[in-house]
Amino acid sequence: MRIPHESQGAVGREYIALADEVVAAILVTVREGWALAAIDGETASEGEVVMTERLRDGMRQALTSGTLAWGKSFIVALGMESRSTPDVMTPDGRTDIPLYVVEVFLRYAEHDPHAIIECKRLDGSNTYLCREYVIEGVDRFRSGKYAENHASGFMAGYLLSGDALSAAAGVNAYLGRVERADEQIVLSPVVEHPAFWRSEHARTVERPAIAIHHALLGLTAGS
Repeated sequence: MRIPHESQGAVGREYIALADEVVAAILVTVREGWALAAIDGETASEGEVVMTERLRDGMRQALTSGTLAWGKSFIVALGMESRSTPDVMTPDGRTDIPLYVVEVFLRYAEHDPHAIIECKRLDGSNTYLCREYVIEGVDRFRSGKYAENHASGFMAGYLLSGDALSAAAGVNAYLGRVERADEQIVLSPVVEHPAFWRSEHARTVERPAIAIHHALLGLTAGS
């Protein structure tokens, strides 16, 4: 796997701009992990935290299965408290699924996560969940609370009903209502698959815009 693009560090930190092939590998790992997690409606009723733990375990299983060429290129870590910048001494966030890219560490010795996956329940027909997906998910990247020195962020949307297309339509409808239509999500140009979407957002802090890669994941068993 090719080492991510080099770029000038931000505020003394390396600016991590993952190459498209690394982004693609992360998305496929999420998809494969979700299939292995086999989350049904009963599990979904236990809540977002349980679903995320199942996804994390599935991703680890996918990476160690021998079926993914990049199996030893990533480390899927436990959710952890995080600091938005090195200047913040008290953790001001908690990441759902932090990911480490081995080649990034070997090059930069960067100890903070190299990719962050924020996980949210989603239903395109539920205006509350669509709003929360943006405000409590997308906007954490946009504000620099998460991934302030990353060019890319990642989100996993757990689809309680409907499909990825209807979920994307629901999120886009919310963005349109709050006059953020330029941030609407579109099908991923990186991996051609109906579950994968992409959006781009200007930061609310002095950082370059961030691309967010979305994996919109339907229940996989017993539903």
